[in-house]
Amino acid sequence: MTKESDMNPEIVWPESMVSVKGGVQPKGSSVHRMYGQLKLFSGNANQPLAEAIARYLGTGLSPAHVTCFADGEISVQIEENVRGCDCYVIQPTCRPVNEHLMELLLMIDALRRASAGRITAVIPYFGYARADRKTAPRMPISSKLMANLITTSGANRVVTMDLHAGQIQGFFDIPVDHLFAAPVLLEYVRRKKLANPVIVSPDVGGVERARAFAKRLSADLAIIDKRRPRPNEASVYHLIGEVKGRVAVVLDDIVDTGGTLVKVAAKIRECGALKVYAACVHGVLSSGACDLVKRSALEELILTDSIPVNHPEGGRIKVLSIAPLMGEAISRNHQGKSIAALFV
Repeated sequence: MTKESDMNPEIVWPESMVSVKGGVQPKGSSVHRMYGQLKLFSGNANQPLAEAIARYLGTGLSPAHVTCFADGEISVQIEENVRGCDCYVIQPTCRPVNEHLMELLLMIDALRRASAGRITAVIPYFGYARADRKTAPRMPISSKLMANLITTSGANRVVTMDLHAGQIQGFFDIPVDHLFAAPVLLEYVRRKKLANPVIVSPDVGGVERARAFAKRLSADLAIIDKRRPRPNEASVYHLIGEVKGRVAVVLDDIVDTGGTLVKVAAKIRECGALKVYAACVHGVLSSGACDLVKRSALEELILTDSIPVNHPEGGRIKVLSIAPLMGEAISRNHQGKSIAALFV
């Protein structure tokens, strides 16, 4: 299990983005509660993030026993009364993906059978999101199956962040709150006061995300034309836009092996950029990605703690916390308030 001290996330939360902090309703408050008492639960995927969310909400994690039998089967027991309560299970489906997915499903089922009033699956990183359509004959649409499993297990609502494909929201037959880490990343990039920045989309599919980011920074946009002959492998062909003499920020949702990101950064430097930064929401960082980033042309790789990130101290990786953003979404859901203010 990853310790909080290993992650060392920095909490970045603009004051202008939040009207009321904390999900514990004070005595005498007139805020209407739609459901019973707020209870937070966490599997083993990212307990430091769950604990940070609980601290933001001024509460603690409710006890749950989540472990494995000798043969690898998962055992779950909720260790306090949840009848009629508003329960939130905080569990990204990160590595090992299948084990953490089963933990999530079994915890939701346990809460449902314990007569919880409402069950919300809080999934900061939604695994299998890259398999959102059939790209060849006889292939599954894995993210749709994930949605079916979560719904069937008993979840009444899903809170997630920066889905790889926005249409995954439509795979669910229950409400989905699709949050974005852009406000957290934006605040950090603004504080760096980069001179004449340009935002770079690493592929055509990320143009909409990069354009919105560039607009908020009053920066220009550039696009990388790349091909992906095989999974986790990319070839960079062209750079569309002007980066010469400027500071480039590559914006993406996921960095996995880091190979594509390193190639993109090298291409941008070849085209005359002074410095290259990268801002990615989900740091999967598999197959020696940290070492690859260390040897790359990147000045800094900015990530969030949606996934536990183990990185060397003093390296090029910076981890920002999404706990305030996720906590505020939970608070507003619990109080029956709009979350529109979080999309600024």
